[in-house]
Amino acid sequence: MSLAYNIDEIDRKILSFLANNARMPFLEIARECGVSGAAIHQRVKKLEANGVISGSRLIVKPQALGLDVCAYISVCLSEANRYSEVVDALKHVPEIVECHFVTGRASILLKVYCFDNDHLMEVLLNTIQKIPFIISTDTMISLDEAFERQVWVKGFKKTSFKDVQI
Repeated sequence: MSLAYNIDEIDRKILSFLANNARMPFLEIARECGVSGAAIHQRVKKLEANGVISGSRLIVKPQALGLDVCAYISVCLSEANRYSEVVDALKHVPEIVECHFVTGRASILLKVYCFDNDHLMEVLLNTIQKIPFIISTDTMISLDEAFERQVWVKGFKKTSFKDVQI
């Protein structure tokens, strides 16, 4: 994202609508924002050009495909400077849907979807743990996904959530 680009209140509204429904028609967003459809189109293009929006996508629920096991795997490397090589190898494992370089004991955190625990064990033992420079893994199985959402875009003028009541 360009450092010179400032997101204003209308941009925040656009992002909020699109984060909740990427298929929402621009004319409907325009009515909600009180501007023309052309203005929304131009703003969305500007948000894309400045790297604020990186596209839209359909979200396939893994369970609909029989992928009933979601696991998070932390990966420790023997040599931290081999991170890029390990990531290149991990990109070829279709069960991995997210890969993060993290702080802490592990270097990498993965999110994987598998059909069942046997499939997860197969991916761990015969794929991930055989990648050079991976010395250990620690796996946590998700029992329930309480919620999933896009980044929160309303009220970014605030720098703290301490006023939020739970």
